[in-house]
Amino acid sequence: MKKKLSEKISELEEKVDWFYGEDFRLDEASAKYKEATKMAKEIEQDLEELKNEIKIIEEDFTKES
Repeated sequence: MKKKLSEKISELEEKVDWFYGEDFRLDEASAKYKEATKMAKEIEQDLEELKNEIKIIEEDFTKES
């Protein structure tokens, strides 16, 4: 099942918070950074898809008016 955008954003926030938390370990930082970067790219792609959907809806709405 595909995660909702809000779930992905929450997950990214948790990943970023880890870097500032007491559980931070330098030996895990590289892997955690890669995970956070991947999640950020997924969010960016989701936002771009949403933006395109909104444009299509706007164009359809404008045509009908």
